[in-house]
Amino acid sequence: EVAVLGALEYAPFLLLTLPAGVWVDRVRRRPLLIAADVARALVIASVPVAWAFDVLTIWQLFVVGFAAGAFTVVFDVAYVPYVASLVSREQLIDANSKVEISRSAAQTAGPGIAGALVELVTAPFALVADAVSFAVSALLAWRIRAPEDAPGPEGSAEAASGRRELVEGLRYVFGHRYLRPIIACTALSNFFGSAIWGPLLLLYGVRVLELDAGTIGFVLAVANVGVVAGAFAAAPVARRLGPGPTIAASAVFFGPIVLLIPLAPRSAPVPFLIAALAVTGFGGVIYNVSIRTFVQSITPNRLLGRATSVTRTVVWGVIPLGTLLGGALATAIGIHGAIWVGAIGATFASVPVLLSRVRSLRELPPGEREPEPVAAPALEPAPLARTEQ
Repeated sequence: EVAVLGALEYAPFLLLTLPAGVWVDRVRRRPLLIAADVARALVIASVPVAWAFDVLTIWQLFVVGFAAGAFTVVFDVAYVPYVASLVSREQLIDANSKVEISRSAAQTAGPGIAGALVELVTAPFALVADAVSFAVSALLAWRIRAPEDAPGPEGSAEAASGRRELVEGLRYVFGHRYLRPIIACTALSNFFGSAIWGPLLLLYGVRVLELDAGTIGFVLAVANVGVVAGAFAAAPVARRLGPGPTIAASAVFFGPIVLLIPLAPRSAPVPFLIAALAVTGFGGVIYNVSIRTFVQSITPNRLLGRATSVTRTVVWGVIPLGTLLGGALATAIGIHGAIWVGAIGATFASVPVLLSRVRSLRELPPGEREPEPVAAPALEPAPLARTEQ
């Protein structure tokens, strides 16, 4: 039941991300952010309410998990183009760095706060706090007073059918000479990385390296310093190196270093694990900020929602596939062998970017924000693997 609940939470990213991108490009983004936060607050609050009346069932949790995931899809697809509408092109790297600092701090502190709340006030009341956090987020988004232009005629619902708009987004992303290698790099990294991180990494720590829960928690907490440091370093690094070299260098950062994980000796694995996870987190955050800024800068605003949804569908869609591969390999050749395969694959994830023209871009391509990319053959909508990073 726990596994099904987890799958339902992520199912909307497979099923709804592409149509959400079409929708986001038709309407103003700020009302979507507010509505998504309010909706998440309500559906999560329904759990402690049902518990209080002694009517809570696993079926309600399934519905809540799927619904919360669906509204998260809307929020995630809408906020990327909304940030781009709030600041100038030159300010995007700073804006995205600040967003990443906020996200990194939340990811670092959130699990610890959640555990403490569950311990102190029990799980239902911890969910009350979770619901309140979304209500506060909705209030903060409501307080943003920056004017937001309505979508132009080309982005309106009357301009084209949803099918045509979706095809236009697919053509833009896969027909773009710079976006293709970036998507390939991200997808490879997520695919092989998902064979390492998560449950398999925990099993590796417990069963192979024989670490206790406290030591694993210590490793993860200390390694998160790399994530926070990367969020602060992203803007100055990008300004010094330029967008292309920053993307290429950060992609290498979260590649070969993961070999330290399977190389970690049982006698002293902690330094190896901390180094691998911290450096990977550092490079990964810089990469995320850089590619998000790059996509926002070169993509016409009317296409930004669809471009975001297409890329996320691809690069997130490989994650469950990589997780399944890791589990299958762990069953066939053992946990240590599966970790080795994932680490070796991740080492070469940066190759598409390193072999492309992206790495040499010292400045954002002039004039790329407005014109369309080189024409690509018409694509028929097909079942795509789902996804940003």
